[in-house]
Amino acid sequence: MTSNESQQGLETQIEIRGSEIEFQEADPEELEKLEMEVKEMAQKILQYRATLPDQLKDTLASVLAAHRPVFPEGSEPGTSGDPKPGQVPYDNGTFLEDGDHATSEKIQLLKAKLSDNASAMPIVLKRMQECISQIDKLDSKNRIIHPAFKGKRLTDQAYIP
Repeated sequence: MTSNESQQGLETQIEIRGSEIEFQEADPEELEKLEMEVKEMAQKILQYRATLPDQLKDTLASVLAAHRPVFPEGSEPGTSGDPKPGQVPYDNGTFLEDGDHATSEKIQLLKAKLSDNASAMPIVLKRMQECISQIDKLDSKNRIIHPAFKGKRLTDQAYIP
């Protein structure tokens, strides 16, 4: 088929389909309903245009504030933000004197351990889910389990001290 023939074929299809389309008269109730929907959409657009810039400005300000570094109160002026001599950093940005140094070291060590444990939690959960899925796969295979592994469960028995 040549390009002229294909173009004429498309034109005839368009003409045939164009003649098949009939426009129906819309009900006045339906027109009123559509007009109300258009008015409501226009109101929503006006409301969004009025409030959206303020919301974006507030969101941007809060994001920038969250990324802004917080310098402790006891820091010296300048770009380093180093604490004044004779002070040790403490929990909430405050500083302790050198006498409480041992306590602050213990607190810092405890915080480091808690942080390490919290950061390892997703890995532990993933490994637990993998183990549970493997146990479920083994349970579904209905294989013979050695009697040594079929011992009584402690949770099924009453605990006797």
